[in-house]
Amino acid sequence: MAAAKSFRTEQIRNVVVLGHGGSGKSTLIDAVCFASGTSRRKGKVGDGTALTMTTPEETGHGMSMQLTVAHAVWNGTKINLLDTPGYMDFVGEATAAARVADAAVVTVSATSGVEVGTEMVWQLCEDRGLPRMVFVSMMDKVHANFAKVLDEVKETLAPGAIPVEVPIGAGDGFRGIVNLFTGKAHIYKPGTMTGEYEEGPVPDDVADEVEEWTTELMETLATTDEDLLDRYLEGNGISPDEQIEALAVAVAEGEAIPVFCGAAEQSWGVRTLAQKMVELLPHPGQGGDIDAAGANGDSVRLRAADDEGVSALVFKTSAEPHVGELSLFRVYSGMIVNGTELRNTTRNATERINHLAIPQARERVEVEALHAGDIGVVAKLKSTHTNDTLCGTGHSVTLEGVAFPSPDISIAVRGAERADEDKLGEALGKLQEEDPTFVAAFNPELRQTIARGMGELHLDVQFARMKRKYSVSVETERPRIAYRETIRASAEGQGRFKKQTGGRGQFGDCWVRLRPLGRGEGYEFVNSIKGGVIPTKYVPSVDRGIQEAAGRGVVAGYPLVDFAAECYDGSYHSVDSSDIAFKVAGSYAFRNVAEKATPALLEPIIEVTVTTPDEYVGDIMGDLNGRSARVLGMEPESGKTAIKAQVAEAELHKYASALRSITQGRGHHRRRMLGYDFVPAVRVAQIVAEAEERDD
Repeated sequence: MAAAKSFRTEQIRNVVVLGHGGSGKSTLIDAVCFASGTSRRKGKVGDGTALTMTTPEETGHGMSMQLTVAHAVWNGTKINLLDTPGYMDFVGEATAAARVADAAVVTVSATSGVEVGTEMVWQLCEDRGLPRMVFVSMMDKVHANFAKVLDEVKETLAPGAIPVEVPIGAGDGFRGIVNLFTGKAHIYKPGTMTGEYEEGPVPDDVADEVEEWTTELMETLATTDEDLLDRYLEGNGISPDEQIEALAVAVAEGEAIPVFCGAAEQSWGVRTLAQKMVELLPHPGQGGDIDAAGANGDSVRLRAADDEGVSALVFKTSAEPHVGELSLFRVYSGMIVNGTELRNTTRNATERINHLAIPQARERVEVEALHAGDIGVVAKLKSTHTNDTLCGTGHSVTLEGVAFPSPDISIAVRGAERADEDKLGEALGKLQEEDPTFVAAFNPELRQTIARGMGELHLDVQFARMKRKYSVSVETERPRIAYRETIRASAEGQGRFKKQTGGRGQFGDCWVRLRPLGRGEGYEFVNSIKGGVIPTKYVPSVDRGIQEAAGRGVVAGYPLVDFAAECYDGSYHSVDSSDIAFKVAGSYAFRNVAEKATPALLEPIIEVTVTTPDEYVGDIMGDLNGRSARVLGMEPESGKTAIKAQVAEAELHKYASALRSITQGRGHHRRRMLGYDFVPAVRVAQIVAEAEERDD
């Protein structure tokens, strides 16, 4: 492990590594860290030993499932590498990593090319305005094709993509690369595992390709500066230092996307990539001022400099048995010294930073200080969680948090045993603090605990973590639907309550008329009592009795809504009448009358907006029709189509998973509650039967 030293702002690069699942992100980070000497062991994703695979869940599934930070030190520069999952269920982790990175390396498989996950993370980079590089991985695999992948990158992701390396061979024949800056071939030494190579002349079989791409690279660099362009057109060369400087400017402005290649399992290509991350990607001080909110909500501009007040954003928290909660944070301004007392402005709490450290996957390397722009980790903060801002005690600001996506799939959970049920709420709360894309809460109306996540695998993994970390096992079931009831016709009748127990009795008598209201109009009570047949003080009790009974419905036990109740007659006893007697009489009247007023079931209706690539529109429409949806319209959106439809909530169970299957993961949807509508007659009996079974 490298010595625990502090790095100045200009010596830091914060790089998020993104890509489709299985495109080689974790392998690349493992190889860079091993080649740099900050990791002692070369691991493998396949057997779960890659540096950034730190949990049993990741090892068991053979893939990354959470944001993990490691670092390499290359030529005196610290590269913070943020590993991210490529599977879309864990997109929240990638979103958090992109929030605190200054640049990105996007991995693309040399065999699979640009995939749906590649497009998704590319858009994430676009949204954050991140300078980026592309690393075409797995050049040593069967069917690797650099030229094909490069065409896909240029066509699908970035017309400005430009190779800075040309591979020598592919598949079993891959043996090196040509560096277009130097015009030299790097022939790798098999078995070294640190990416060492011998430099030599360009092989004849790639000479034409190297000449073509070298010309395009030089033209691209020349157009970044008028002086360079003039010199290039006059036939004068551009020096190596000028090439790097020009490309760094183009990368920072998003005008050029340098494309590298290699085989990270063998560490081939990682040394050049690490060097170019140092040379081409910006350090934290080059990203411009940082927006924050002041103590009064006013806008504040901060600099990534040590002489600025301290501000840091906690972008990831995790808890492990015997370790406690770990908080990953980025220092945006100022310098944090070990033992410093900081203020959590999000929760108005004070925290002391003890055992300040830098993360190396599961390891923590203690340091005395962290400079502006660096990423650190600290254990056992009392009140601090994901998206909280820490700042100096005399410097109150709040940083923009991570804009986590909203979960779009739900499942009902209950403890597998009584002991699990007792601990369920606390365990779910802890998971939610670690991962804001996982949300769980008890719904008193449904009498279920509803857990929501980004997909079925996301939920499965969370429940596995809960069992491992907190010894709580759960069983799952389909979430119930919050049905409602209403009436279709007007009716009237009596509610009479009389009880004699030997002493003072109970007597209440009221006549009530019910009539339907428009959808969404709620409940209305009308007092039409005349002549004091019911004393004024008892009429509110009739109202309360009606509302209480309406909460239990008359069809299947669901709340009855959108009706008006009029109390127009009744009688009382001067001794035996009371508030409770008239409340019971009101409830009796409601039940008697509601059953005659053509009661009906209502179900929640959801407006769904499905965004899909054009080629899947027909399949999506067919699926929506199968769910009895009412399509409202379609709008084109540059190669995609947004389909808007109204669908009963009962038809949307696991829709997110179905949509991903139909569109190969390229479609997504948003939901908005519209209101309620009548349940089709063919389904009413089933809903009533389920309600009766649940009540038994």
